[in-house]
Parts: sequence; structure tokens; C-alpha cells
Amino acid sequence: MKTRRLGRNGPVVSAIGLGCMSMSQSYGLPDEAGGRATIHRALDLGVNFLDTADVYGPFTNEELVGRSIQGRRDEVFLATKCGFVPGGPDRPGGVDGSPRHIREACDASLRRLGVRTIDLYYLHRVDPKTPIEESVRAMAGLVQEGKVRFLGLSEVSAKTLRRAMAVHPITAVQSEYSLWTRDPEDGVLPACRELGVGFVPFSPLGRGFLSGTVRSLNGLPENDFRRGVPRFAPENLEQNLRLVDQLIAVAKDKGCTPAQLALAWVLAQGAEIVPIPGTKRTKYLEENLAAVDLSLSAADLERIGRAMPKGAVAGERYSPASAALVDR
Repeated sequence: MKTRRLGRNGPVVSAIGLGCMSMSQSYGLPDEAGGRATIHRALDLGVNFLDTADVYGPFTNEELVGRSIQGRRDEVFLATKCGFVPGGPDRPGGVDGSPRHIREACDASLRRLGVRTIDLYYLHRVDPKTPIEESVRAMAGLVQEGKVRFLGLSEVSAKTLRRAMAVHPITAVQSEYSLWTRDPEDGVLPACRELGVGFVPFSPLGRGFLSGTVRSLNGLPENDFRRGVPRFAPENLEQNLRLVDQLIAVAKDKGCTPAQLALAWVLAQGAEIVPIPGTKRTKYLEENLAAVDLSLSAADLERIGRAMPKGAVAGERYSPASAALVDR
């Protein structure tokens, strides 16, 4: 596995990481056995960058990851997140970036993961009720206490990133980024390059769509969250399928899968970028990791850009409720 440095002064990690969320939620039924096998195989293949969050499950994904890395902690660069508060029968969910919640959430994550230190601790979403300076100051306290090594932010604007950096170094920003979600190019990604912050794309395969395997909602499980994502809605799907079919044609000429082509495109956007495609199947893990060896020429990148032009995707990437939580 090739490696990249996460940020100008950050750690060296595998060039492709592993997003673990789908092992516990959102994409059909949870699969702990498949998830653990996938994590073990990832470590065997040199992937050391594992990504989870307290809200995944909720709470069960950290436990799964913790059990999976027992005896192999020194092989793992472990990232998790705080800030989301799951709803319950008697309370709505929301975002909490208060210092008290951050401290309590970190201690709870350490227990669930079964580790003494979290390598990279993200604020999952910016809390509009708490100035980002207060949130980052609390996270910096966790670094001083030895509970956390590096700090990150998720789905933040360039302006918020700059405010956070004035309090404590930010090692990585995590946001959705792929051929069909290129919003970061217009703000936070240039800021990351300027400030020496690593950039970690989640959903670099467009929530599986860029693999070419999702052709209709009928093939998705009833509890698959993509059924509520506008880009997968019938009124948008036809246009998006035309785009992905053009990507499939390019991949065929390159002798690779569409997923590998889409991941290689992300990797080619800059050395500061470390994508974390998620999967709970070793088959797809191995397919994804092969993208690090796929070389794209300038002509290839130009053709890919013509196949899926920026701004050509139909539909929003989030439902209105989820979009409201993204910092702008």
C-alpha cells in the first residue's frame, strides 16, 4: 500500500483508508462479521487509516472497530468523530459542539474503542450554538491530556477552518468529494492546500453510484438511506445514469472498474487527499485498493472530466434536513 502524509505536519497514513460506517448502518443491514473480516483484510493489505464515529450505529460501529483491532492497535491510525447527538423516542437528534459534550463524547469513544488514545478526532458537524473556537479549544484540551493526537473537522467551510486554525492546528478536514460532488473545490479544498491541512474525502464513490452497480432504487434494501437522497430519486436518476455510463466506457478502455477509475481520479487531485471509501465486503475493499496503482494521464483526466463534468449531476447530495447541518 502506498502512503501519503495527512497535512503538512501530520502523520503518514495509507493512501486509501477505510470508512467503517456501512458495517453498522445506512446501507442495508449491519454486518459485524463482514465488517470485521474487511477490517482484518485491510490491515493485512497495509491499510492503516480506519474511520468511524460515535453516531454510527449509533455507538455500535466504534465497538465493532474496537473489537476488530484488538491485538493490532499499533497497525492502526484510528479516526473517530463527535458532535452528533442521536435522537430517541423522547428527544430529537441534533448537533452539540459544546466543550462539555466534546469531553464526555471523547471519554465514551475511548471506552467503546478500547483504546487509550484516538489518533484523529473530528468535530462531526459545526454546532451553530457554539463558536467553533470554543469547540476546538475543548478538543485541544484532549490533546494536552493525551487522549487525542490530532484534530480534524468535518463538512466545514473555509472560513470556519481558518477560525479553527487560529486556536489549534487542524490536521485534516473530512468532506464528501468525488466526481459527482465537487463542492469542496470552490472553497475548503484550496484553503486546506494553503494552510497545509490534509483533506479526507468520504463517499469518494458517490455513495456507490460511481461503481455502476446502482441502477434503480429497486435494488436497494428498504432501510437503505440512499432512498431518501435526492440524487437517487427517479426524477434525477436517468440523467445521472447517463453520466455514470460514460464513466463506465472510460473505465472499460482503461481496463479497470468504474470504481477504480473514480478513486484514481480523486487521488490524482492532490497529494494532500486521502479518500476513505466505505465497504463491509472484502471483495470491494480489494477492488478499491487497486486504484492506488492506476495511473491517469492528462488525457485520461480530460476524458473523465468530459464524461462527468462538474455540476452535471442532477439532484442535491443531501436531503434538506441533512443539508441544513453542513457549514457554509
